Amino acid sequence: MLGDAANDLLPHALDQLYQAALDTRPISGLTHRFYRYPARFSPGFAAAAIRNFSAPGALVLDPYMGGATTIVEALALGRRAVGCDVNSLAVFIARAKTTVLMADERRAIKHWALKIVPSLRYSHTPDELASIICPRRTKNLTLSIARPLKKLMALALLTLDDALPSEDAKNFARCALLNVGQWALNGRRRATPLAEFRQQLSATVGEMLNGLRAFSSRLERHPTEPGPRVFLINDSAEHLRAHEPLQNQKVDLAVSSPPYPGIHMLYHRWQVDGRRETPAPYWLAACQDGQGASFYNFADRRDPGMETYFEASLRTLRSIREVMKDGSVFVQLIAFSEPGRHLPRYLRNMRNAGFQEVRHRDRGAIWRRVPSRRWHASLNAGNGAREIVLIHRAG
Repeated sequence: MLGDAANDLLPHALDQLYQAALDTRPISGLTHRFYRYPARFSPGFAAAAIRNFSAPGALVLDPYMGGATTIVEALALGRRAVGCDVNSLAVFIARAKTTVLMADERRAIKHWALKIVPSLRYSHTPDELASIICPRRTKNLTLSIARPLKKLMALALLTLDDALPSEDAKNFARCALLNVGQWALNGRRRATPLAEFRQQLSATVGEMLNGLRAFSSRLERHPTEPGPRVFLINDSAEHLRAHEPLQNQKVDLAVSSPPYPGIHMLYHRWQVDGRRETPAPYWLAACQDGQGASFYNFADRRDPGMETYFEASLRTLRSIREVMKDGSVFVQLIAFSEPGRHLPRYLRNMRNAGFQEVRHRDRGAIWRRVPSRRWHASLNAGNGAREIVLIHRAG
């Protein structure tokens, strides 16, 4: 809970949060560039919320975790963190971003990237290759623009067991393949040459190791009590109380970006050669998918009334309120395909879930335009490029 002193500083805290929300600099630092997750927000925004609305050692929750920006910043600022997402890919990425590797693991990864990856050739066809290429998970990677890359990535996956000493190291390498596979395939109109892919993968591993080193250094500045610093939950936010540590602890702060009403995002697919979708991210990450886009967006984009969305949203918001301390703060970035119709309804959901909106005494609502965002609004694509900052107290 925020005490009286924090209440007195609230306008100043909101000023800092609003300034951070309007920052349009590219996302960088720590492990934030491990993967470009859809709808991720600025680390500076998450850090401003965490610094101003929680104390060191506090428990910070992101109930719609996505690319784990909040989780990384909470840990780097000396807090403990709980991240929850229905998407197994989000949990995989969060684990890769927050797992500190030992020196021998880092050396093995570097050797894999600089020696083994450059030696991979399309002409290689080991007997085990067929066993690692799942036709269902590599759908549309048979297209001419993607087929050579599919084989090269499969060859890279085959090397992991012999080249790397632990599951954590293998997950780091899988995340690097995710990163470069997304760069080479998602939304690309031209084929990426294999030599260029190999070079990019080696360079990306180096950048990721540097980011992880910086993240590890930040953790060392903040000694914590014995026990886990981070808890990752692959489940709906409706079920938060069923998971550790929320069965017996309350949350000091929540920072998140929930699914956007009326705006369709591909949280679970890449688009290859135009608009042909592939579940290849799950193949590379070795995790399960099996859900359609509506599962990750709370509703089907063809539902103009958005009834399913707001019903699902209310259930998760009530669950979030249940695990938060009285008086604690919930900070969100959210966009709407029809702000005039959807925003009042979303705010009503917040009130019905037990939250009270906080407004700056001298400011109105803060909207920010989001550049270069790939999404599809079901009714009005222009509005989907604007997000609003919402601040609520659990009361």
